[in-house]
Amino acid sequence: MAKTKELSKPEKKVRERNQVKKGSHGGSQILLLEDVLHVGRQGEIVEVKAGYARNFLIPNGYAIIPSEHNMKRLDKFKVRVTQMRESRIADLKSVADQIVRTKSITIEANANEAGDLYGSVGPQEITRALRGKNLLVEPEMVVLPEPLRHCGIYPDVQVSLGYDIHAAIEVTIIPSGSGKKK
Repeated sequence: MAKTKELSKPEKKVRERNQVKKGSHGGSQILLLEDVLHVGRQGEIVEVKAGYARNFLIPNGYAIIPSEHNMKRLDKFKVRVTQMRESRIADLKSVADQIVRTKSITIEANANEAGDLYGSVGPQEITRALRGKNLLVEPEMVVLPEPLRHCGIYPDVQVSLGYDIHAAIEVTIIPSGSGKKK
């Protein structure tokens, strides 16, 4: 009997997938690349719902899976991240100063003779008026407890620019000439 030489098969290299680690509450742990409102700041590892991470944060580039490679890459760019954050804060402070220097804005709205508006003035209209004065403000930044429904002067409308930077502006609502008259 002749001995047959057994051929050994080469071992397959199994490629590890970048799987999302589970957190203590059952959510997915992700590494934030940008500040995300109500989630966390740039460079933090946070736990969010799996679908939120998989369908929104990761595809839009707000977060990545916290692997060793990504952590090293983040450490490398942390200096640049802090410089970007500091420049962003400086820009927001200058916008806040411009808002304070502007002091007041006037918005025309349709109103009846008693001064009640037919609609309301909300963050969209205030943002539009601020942009008319070359101030880059988003509607989410205007803080109103409820929409403004009457003509008059509202002396302390808050604008929250982020990073705990706030400014106040006076909003004056006047009736427009196209109001209904009987």
